[in-house]
Amino acid sequence: QVQLVESGGGLVQPGGSLRLSCAVSGSIFSINYVYWYRQAPGKQRELVAGIRSGGYRYYEDFVKGRFTISRGNAENTVYLQMNGLKPEDTAVYYCNLDVTPFKGSKDLDCWGQGTQVTVSS
Repeated sequence: QVQLVESGGGLVQPGGSLRLSCAVSGSIFSINYVYWYRQAPGKQRELVAGIRSGGYRYYEDFVKGRFTISRGNAENTVYLQMNGLKPEDTAVYYCNLDVTPFKGSKDLDCWGQGTQVTVSS
């Protein structure tokens, strides 16, 4: 069974930084795409950043220049480096991966459990 384990959230002052991690628990054949979403209290979940096929990285305008999405070279882990955090970045952050568990198998759409990020002085 493929599970995603998130970590790295916490409380940080405005202008501070955090790095979120999303680790795949269990052996898989490949990670096909990666997204980070967030959901603030009383708001709908929104896309933050992603890595599509071919390694193309993209970011929503509200995080461009501040956040960086990446994948670990060897391990099945993805990251979201968040710099210049603002109070409006406060939300629960979720990773979303499409993985192929083993060669020739059906792809799975997997979600992390979410990690709270709070930006406040």
